[in-house]
Amino acid sequence: MTVSEQPPTSDPTIRTIAMPADTNPAGDIFGGWLMSQMDLAAGTVAAFTSGGRSATIAVDGMIFHRPVKVGDEVSLYASLTRVGKTSMTIHVDAWRRPREARFSEKVTEANFVFVALDPNGKPVPVQPLPDTA
Repeated sequence: MTVSEQPPTSDPTIRTIAMPADTNPAGDIFGGWLMSQMDLAAGTVAAFTSGGRSATIAVDGMIFHRPVKVGDEVSLYASLTRVGKTSMTIHVDAWRRPREARFSEKVTEANFVFVALDPNGKPVPVQPLPDTA
């Protein structure tokens, strides 16, 4: 990651504010909170892609580059990178913007793997929604 790296120009999948209840004992935002926000963003893309229920089965390559502080605006950008028979891989980038700042910094990224499920929780082929564009 370079200093000149900029967040995506697209709208984030999720944008939220890090709050005091989400801190670890050191006073930074707990990594588990950030990972859960990323999972929510990836789940949004998985539901849209499969047209139904899906579940996280793996997270790959998560590295925390810098901490998130209380009050930071956290923007999560999720994009589909692969579709298998029953699975979907979704890449999520997490960016922080200090509350009064005009710049953003990437804090982490990861690949989330989801499986499409039927109403009974059994894997089913991914049935993408028709492209409406």
